[in-house]
Amino acid sequence: MSKLMIVVASVREGRIGLPIAEWVRNEVEKHGGFEIDWADLKEIALPLMTEPNHPKLHRYTQASTIAWSERVDAADAFVFVQPEYNFSYSPALKNALDHLHQEWWRKPLGTVSYGGISGGTRGTTALRVPEMALGLVPTTTNVELAWAVKQVEDGEFTPRDSQRALLQAMLTELLELDRALAPLRAARRH
Repeated sequence: MSKLMIVVASVREGRIGLPIAEWVRNEVEKHGGFEIDWADLKEIALPLMTEPNHPKLHRYTQASTIAWSERVDAADAFVFVQPEYNFSYSPALKNALDHLHQEWWRKPLGTVSYGGISGGTRGTTALRVPEMALGLVPTTTNVELAWAVKQVEDGEFTPRDSQRALLQAMLTELLELDRALAPLRAARRH
């Protein structure tokens, strides 16, 4: 079974990303195609990247980087649950990406973004450049939640049917991409 890492990319107090990510996790469980690794960047608390060696070299010195490397390397696919900050993505997500390099290579990525009127679209678009540099392969289907704060009540996100359908389509695409990309990852390791 493919391992899907759900990355909660906001670390702010009172974040709505957590209930949105919990909805994503429930939908992944319903989908049934993945083993889940829950990666809340607030809990993981990676320090700012201070490794002495470039991540491409894979010569990590800090325990936090080594542990993060092992988790990301073990994942087959990712869903980033990400806010939009100033037309971009969160600094915690940027830091998590920049800590590593080859661990991301040729793994599929879906995004569930949220924000104001754009639903996080600009943050997802800004993420494309580092995705490309790291070799991540984005899905064509993404979930963009405009004014998501209006769908969170008492700490629970209530999705619309259309949002649920988009997420399920994205999960199916992630599984298809994982199957297609797995041989490329295997060839690179040998």
